[in-house]
Amino acid sequence: MKELGSTDKTRIRRGPKRAVFDRAMLYQIFDQAHVAHVGFAVDEQSYVIPMLCWRVDNRLYIHGSNGSRMIKALTEGGQCCVTATLLDGMVLSKSAFHHSTNYRSAVVFGRFSKVTDDAEINESLKLFLEHIAPGRWDKVRPPSENELRATTILSIELEEASVKVRTGGPNEDKEDIDLPVWSGEMVIRQKVGQMIPDQYSPENEAAPDYSAAWGDRWEQ
Repeated sequence: MKELGSTDKTRIRRGPKRAVFDRAMLYQIFDQAHVAHVGFAVDEQSYVIPMLCWRVDNRLYIHGSNGSRMIKALTEGGQCCVTATLLDGMVLSKSAFHHSTNYRSAVVFGRFSKVTDDAEINESLKLFLEHIAPGRWDKVRPPSENELRATTILSIELEEASVKVRTGGPNEDKEDIDLPVWSGEMVIRQKVGQMIPDQYSPENEAAPDYSAAWGDRWEQ
């Protein structure tokens, strides 16, 4: 797998030792985040919109209503910036100033392109659902023609990208090391909670097991 390169846009200037060029880490961040923040501009006004996202190979996909301002701007080929962050922990120092966070973050620059091939549209939507709930696509009603006509699917190449990761404990000043204060990491993990059926779910239908998509985040 080819490592991430560095461009003027992606070069990390603040904390460069935390830069990661492993493409697998880039994929992991978007696969686990499920939400990407998409930055774009319309008429000199900047916007950042959170969007559900899913990855297929080296492309990141989003979808939205045909009439949305963001979809229109991105369909026209405007430059954009896509980010995702996983917060892994709060770093508690003996000094108020040196408190920090452990995280994995990714930034991607480029342009989205509209997915127009019917087969790719259906396959990308299937992969989106399977990424969240493996096996569910074959059990539910597929998208109707009207739903598909009202929806635009966009994808962006994960090529001009940067990844930044922080791990470990606080960076203490020598004069603070002997202070009688607890220091270390407050671990933060996203967990999948209880599956709660709605009023239309069959009473004798057991909650599905989607643990394959969530790994150790699945708490059923």
